[in-house]
Amino acid sequence: LTGDPCIRERIISAPKPFLSIKNKITEDIFNWWKRLQGEKRNFTYYNEAVDTVFKVIPPFPDFAEPSPDRCKICAVVGNSANLKGSRYGPLIDFHNIVIRINRGRTKGYEADVGTKTTYHIMVGLAKLLSLIANKNLVAILSPEFMKYVHEAWLGNKGYYPSTGFLSFALSLFLCDEVSVFGFGADSDGNWSHYFERLGNKKLKTGAHPGGYEYDVMVQLDKKKKIRFFKGW
Repeated sequence: LTGDPCIRERIISAPKPFLSIKNKITEDIFNWWKRLQGEKRNFTYYNEAVDTVFKVIPPFPDFAEPSPDRCKICAVVGNSANLKGSRYGPLIDFHNIVIRINRGRTKGYEADVGTKTTYHIMVGLAKLLSLIANKNLVAILSPEFMKYVHEAWLGNKGYYPSTGFLSFALSLFLCDEVSVFGFGADSDGNWSHYFERLGNKKLKTGAHPGGYEYDVMVQLDKKKKIRFFKGW
């Protein structure tokens, strides 16, 4: 991945992706994040909340970056309905790291999405912490990394990046080779999920620049920087 000058420059300029005790954000970054969240509370409250969270989860996330003696081959698995009938499951599980997103699930969909999960990227961490048995497996994406992705990879398109695209950008930072599955609309143009029955056939991507995110991945695939599987 880092053989491409454009990608290398973007990765080198990236902030550390995870919050930690030593890697906190500035008030300017907080104000950017606050606008997206509709948050009313101030920077002091935010810092107190972060300190409280790090009493529950590890203060330093255990995510190793690529190195010459360890090749990380990653699959980033989105939740698009284009995974239905794809039979990508064995191919996804062949990767040594599998990243899943939000409500993405495997039970009942193994043939299409596989069974393996290495990292699960979620939003709404505060509500989910109580549901996670092993807090040692939890890490928090930094708002500074989110802002970097919005600016450097998406050119400020849309209101903010989707969790899926943030996960994809994270994989470029953590992995040597990246394959992407389950992004974009289905064959009928619907932006729905493989694990849901489609109720609204006009469902789009909301505040996320889904079409632009998709195009970024397609272009990287054409340049043979990633492998992008479009589904069915």
